Amino acid sequence: MPRIHPLLIAAAALIALPFVILAAGLTYTSATEVVVYGLACMGLNILAGRTGLISFGHGAWFGLGAYLAGLTSLAMGGAFLIPLLVAVLATGVISAAFGALILRRRGVYFSLMTLALSALGFTIAFRWTEVTGGENGLGGIDRPSFAGLDFEMSEPYYWLVAAIAFAVLVLLWRFNNSPLGSVLLAIRENEQRTRFLGYPVDRYKLAAFVLSATITALAGVLLLYKNRMTSAEPMSVIFSGELLAMVVIGGMRSFIGPAIGALFYILFREYLSIYTDNWLFWFGLVFMIFVLYARDGLVGIPGQIRRALNPPAETGAAMANRRAEIRPLPDFLKPASHSEAPLLVARGISKQFGGLKAVDEVSISVRDRSLHALIGPNGAGKTTAFNLMSGLHTPDGGEVTLAGRPLSGRSPEEISEAGIGRSFQITNLFPALSVRENIRLAVQAEDPRRMNPLIRARNLGQVNDRTTQIMDYAGLSGMDEAEAGALSYGGQRLLDLGLALGNSPRILLADEPLAGLSVAERERVGLLIKALSRDIPVLLVEHDIDRVFELADHVTVMNEGQVLLDGTVEEARGDARVQEVYIGSGTSAVAAKPRVSAVQDKVLLSLDKVNVSYGKSHILNDVSFDLRQGEILALLGRNGAGKSTLLKSLIGIAPVGSGEIRLDGRVISGESSAAMARAGISYVPQGRGLFAGMSVRDNLELGRIQRRTGEGTHWSQDRIFAYFPRLRDRIDTPADYLSGGEQQMAAVARALSGDTRVLLLDEPFEGLAPAVVEQLFDTFDRLRQDVSIIIVDHNLDLALTLSDRTVALERGRIIHEGPSAALASDLDLRRKVLWL
Repeated sequence: MPRIHPLLIAAAALIALPFVILAAGLTYTSATEVVVYGLACMGLNILAGRTGLISFGHGAWFGLGAYLAGLTSLAMGGAFLIPLLVAVLATGVISAAFGALILRRRGVYFSLMTLALSALGFTIAFRWTEVTGGENGLGGIDRPSFAGLDFEMSEPYYWLVAAIAFAVLVLLWRFNNSPLGSVLLAIRENEQRTRFLGYPVDRYKLAAFVLSATITALAGVLLLYKNRMTSAEPMSVIFSGELLAMVVIGGMRSFIGPAIGALFYILFREYLSIYTDNWLFWFGLVFMIFVLYARDGLVGIPGQIRRALNPPAETGAAMANRRAEIRPLPDFLKPASHSEAPLLVARGISKQFGGLKAVDEVSISVRDRSLHALIGPNGAGKTTAFNLMSGLHTPDGGEVTLAGRPLSGRSPEEISEAGIGRSFQITNLFPALSVRENIRLAVQAEDPRRMNPLIRARNLGQVNDRTTQIMDYAGLSGMDEAEAGALSYGGQRLLDLGLALGNSPRILLADEPLAGLSVAERERVGLLIKALSRDIPVLLVEHDIDRVFELADHVTVMNEGQVLLDGTVEEARGDARVQEVYIGSGTSAVAAKPRVSAVQDKVLLSLDKVNVSYGKSHILNDVSFDLRQGEILALLGRNGAGKSTLLKSLIGIAPVGSGEIRLDGRVISGESSAAMARAGISYVPQGRGLFAGMSVRDNLELGRIQRRTGEGTHWSQDRIFAYFPRLRDRIDTPADYLSGGEQQMAAVARALSGDTRVLLLDEPFEGLAPAVVEQLFDTFDRLRQDVSIIIVDHNLDLALTLSDRTVALERGRIIHEGPSAALASDLDLRRKVLWL
């Protein structure tokens, strides 16, 4: 069935509207209001639906347009066209100034600033009586009379308003389908990735803000002449809320939906106000229903019903059966020349977060036509170094250059334009857009017409051709119209790489592109990256060191924020220091002390074939083991094996897809994190997660207040001080003023507060001084008398000596389970389990 053009639907609706309204017992005046409010909603939707910026103050522009046109008309002794143009142009200038200020804030802060703008506008309009007429409003406005037509009557004025509205709809349609309009969708879906494609996002948002304000102001002008007066009411917060409600009810993701919402509002108001003065109360309830149950609004209800009755087919499976193929790199992606000197150079870069020095004078040089791997254990600082080179963070010291061009301190947009492409550890796509649209947006970022508001984006021939070539190269052909979010995880990984290649980078930074992939998908993506590196150098951060050593030409190993080794694959594979950071040395002064086990026969916690996924990524696969009363269990494995995810599943943060978790015989999998915490499971996350700005006392009380349940050992404040005496002296100190060791003690103490049976520790020794590590080690050893503990830590010597038993994971599966003493004393066994 051929698709009817939305503009034809809009034209037919504008022609039919007055007849429908008259048949419903209303007048041309009501029909005019529908068109005016519909136009205002279409303007607001440029921000709310198109760009993802929720404005609670758009009535300010509606009222501003009306006042500017009214004052101009009165000054001219009656006019229409010139006041309209003055109002629209002046609103454009004023909104550009306010937008440059307001758009510095994001999310709820942007919305609150628009709310403040509306309140400010209403106050000025209501109080500035000499200019605005105050509470009496600004009257004496005459409707236009030109071209032999008198618009004083309601019917001809409706057709004038309808003609203006249709002209605006034509311009809006062109705008929405232009390169500029398509980028607004990208910002709505994923602002961060839009920046990393090289788009100056702030300029695009300002353009959307100004256009949205001017269209809304135009609607205000038309209402001024319809009413022959205006007042402060349209500038109120209430009216702004009504406009936003119309947009949501109609459908903010569709072109014509907001206008349908305006029609619904007028009919609802006219009919319900006959029976009650409180019609706005009922309108508010209807608005809530749409927010909760019909997010796509009135226009989306048919599709919502259709999807419920006939669910769409899974497109992700289409990727699974594709063979791994190496295709030639498209010519336009090949660099014009190559360099023998290092291409990307980081010299002495450093970054500190609070008291933690994540990267400490790290230097990395990536040569042209090479695959350079950056590896290291958890907390080594490699991701932070990666982020410093790609512009996500600004270095505190040192410099980054690309082909000699300094990049330090530049924005992600500027760094992308300079020639650095980046993929992300967690796939960073535009999920609601098609696969082709994702790639096309990346390619379009290089086109000089990328901010054109009127030409059709899909008519850019070179962009379309290059998009097709990248899709062929990445193995995405045939998936053009599939939603990016519907692809399999492997397909999303390929698309993520395709996005990084879209703006023809001189070098690619790939952040864990193999994470969470099946064997076949790892082969496909790994071969693609290796082939790519023969033309475009790749800096690869990857946890799968087996695959890294297969693919890499050069390896940089980091540990504790510094470069441990920079050399060949053979040097990294055989280096004792590298092996030690991954498997330990087998010696430790702290670990040498004898420990007495407190393990009892009673099984306290058990996992039976537990599976956990993040989106399309299957992280844990049929994990089963038991934890006994008084036992300390070490959960080990290389980076990305699923250790932290397993801890999160035990506290309910990562929902269990299948399998069972039992606590003292009771099934708790599927319960909320709060319920699991009240059942006696306590969690200390990596990074501690204290409430900064709140005192130690408040942190402990928040840990205790809902967990006096009798489920496990009761931890009063005095009992906690017996284990952590230093906290007694710091009890009223804000948590962010504590030292790193004191923060870790406070995090463990907060987890224990209340009643606790199982304590989950994620990297408790990370970033701590040796003396603090020894103190914590002894504390955890004493705690085994009161609670069972599962510990994840990359310091294997400590974890193995402290624990009674070890469970080792690899790619989400258990590959070893047994006494910790065997791994603690036998380095050859450690290499077999945890090394290559």
